[in-house]
Amino acid sequence: MTLIQAGYGVGVLLLVPLGDIMEVKKLVLSMIVVTIFGVIGLAFAGDIYSYLLAALVTGLGASAAQVVVPYTSHLVEPQRRGQVVGTLMSGLMIGIMLSRPLSSYLTDLFSWHTIFIVSAVIMVLVMIALATVMPKKYPDKKDLKYRNLLTSMYHIYKTEKILRRRSIYQASMFSAFCIFWTASPLYLMGSDMGFTQTEIAIFALAGVAGAIVAPLSGKVADRGHISMGTVVAMSSASLAFLLGHLHFADRNIVFGLLVFCAILLDAGVTANLVLGQRVIFSLPAEIRSRVNGLHVATIFIGGAIGSALGAWSFVKGGWPLTSMVGFSLPVIGLLYFLTESKILKEEIKHKLAHN
Repeated sequence: MTLIQAGYGVGVLLLVPLGDIMEVKKLVLSMIVVTIFGVIGLAFAGDIYSYLLAALVTGLGASAAQVVVPYTSHLVEPQRRGQVVGTLMSGLMIGIMLSRPLSSYLTDLFSWHTIFIVSAVIMVLVMIALATVMPKKYPDKKDLKYRNLLTSMYHIYKTEKILRRRSIYQASMFSAFCIFWTASPLYLMGSDMGFTQTEIAIFALAGVAGAIVAPLSGKVADRGHISMGTVVAMSSASLAFLLGHLHFADRNIVFGLLVFCAILLDAGVTANLVLGQRVIFSLPAEIRSRVNGLHVATIFIGGAIGSALGAWSFVKGGWPLTSMVGFSLPVIGLLYFLTESKILKEEIKHKLAHN
């Protein structure tokens, strides 16, 4: 796990919940400023310690994206909440998937410093745009102390079964996602396939197509088809690994199949994320930032486990073992989902209809 990821994880738990007690626009803009200072530090760091500190700061500030998600859910009527959050997540996921090939391309053309300079410029433009168009939103509870805010998160996670379940479902999916994107580049670079870094960067673009399903998933959620959508999303992720397990002698066939698997997997992971967010954002408005922080933190743990499993399984058994491990995780998540009681399903339907 890099220090940027570590900073992001800390930000999700310690900064994102501030959206429940602070004016959100001010919080988001402040965190973007932190991000700008962080990426500038990465570009011009004179030694390893300065670089590592800048990486941590960048991750902390970048968690602002998770403040915006629950904030957006406040701005629209419940009937359109899933679609709007889905559109937001589509943009977020496309940005994540494009970042790797674009950074590789810029590094080849110029230097690695250029990536961070361009990032700083983009973040300044984003900050100006948000400062201009973003409406202010004041908290429902202004008298809650920060210490009490953090301690309340344990109580929320303990008492909100809907939050726990949707977080675990998505953690299993994101773990599979990280397994795939950790191991597939190693597989493609191996002696059997022999792909270059540039070709692998192009392969990474396949994930962008999968992220496009997010708005559609939001519409499905708004219509109340949470259970059906969850089953389809998890089944898609498992099927992606099952297809990826197939072996062909022709490297072009293998590559084409992996591209299809990447699209199918990313579509399933993104769809399940949007479905889960539609459900958890039906919880009381005054706790949504904390709810999202807990949700993302749980998913983040799943991703860390997936990255470790991806590297371990590929070293131990190559792509065949990796694809089977990846296949098993969404299946485990699906089996857990099938234990969801009728009472909980009815509670979810009621919350979606009234929130």
